[in-house]
Amino acid sequence: MTAASEDLGNDLDALSPAQLQAMAAAAAEVRRCQRVLAKTGDSIIGELLRGGGNFQVWDHYPPGDVYDVEFHAQYYYHAHPESERYPDEHGHIHTFLRPLGMPDGIEPAPVADLQPAEDINDALSHLIGISLNRLGEPIRLFTTNRWCTGETWYRATDVERMLDYFVIDHARPSWPLNRWISALVQLFRPQIVRLLHERDAVVARWQGSHHGILVYDDRRLEVPSQLEISVDRQIARAEAAARAVRRRGPHALDVSDHSPS
Repeated sequence: MTAASEDLGNDLDALSPAQLQAMAAAAAEVRRCQRVLAKTGDSIIGELLRGGGNFQVWDHYPPGDVYDVEFHAQYYYHAHPESERYPDEHGHIHTFLRPLGMPDGIEPAPVADLQPAEDINDALSHLIGISLNRLGEPIRLFTTNRWCTGETWYRATDVERMLDYFVIDHARPSWPLNRWISALVQLFRPQIVRLLHERDAVVARWQGSHHGILVYDDRRLEVPSQLEISVDRQIARAEAAARAVRRRGPHALDVSDHSPS
């Protein structure tokens, strides 16, 4: 599947002032984290691979994943063999939320083979995948079919609600890395929401046209939706949208980044 153009998922006009404020604040945080890493010659990929030894395909980095015991958010970085990677991709981040961190009222989707997890917190949901190039720059967002990550399947409307609960708020393996990933999800929230709903539509169409196998286990469908992205362009759009809201009304959005550039 070819990734769609970024502009297809970038309709900011429909967002509320509060949503624009959150995006602009996330933009400032992403920029701040990148700045402090650059000051010491560090990078996002370097932070992801810290302490992991020689980089190996399929291995998870950091070893053992990153898991916040307060918010029950989780992520890891890994890479497929070069022949299986998205163009210009070094590897990608998988982000998750576990049930103890989910908002109230969310239950797994009633798929045909649903089995209760032995431990309620094992029924995790994949939120979004984030592809990075060799410079550590995000280049693509993507969703996955269930078999890819061993997740429990949740409806797109419920995963959309989970996005605001994805927070990694501890120092290991890297404080700026954890804050950067948490903010990145908020910065690209409109695109992620669109990809989640596209995911469900693609999965439903696939199941309707492929009989005899449950779609969630069908290895012919790996990435139901994806989108090429640029952090710099998204930051510029988020900040411009926030400035426009400030000019239109009395409720100013305090989203400026006061850290030195």
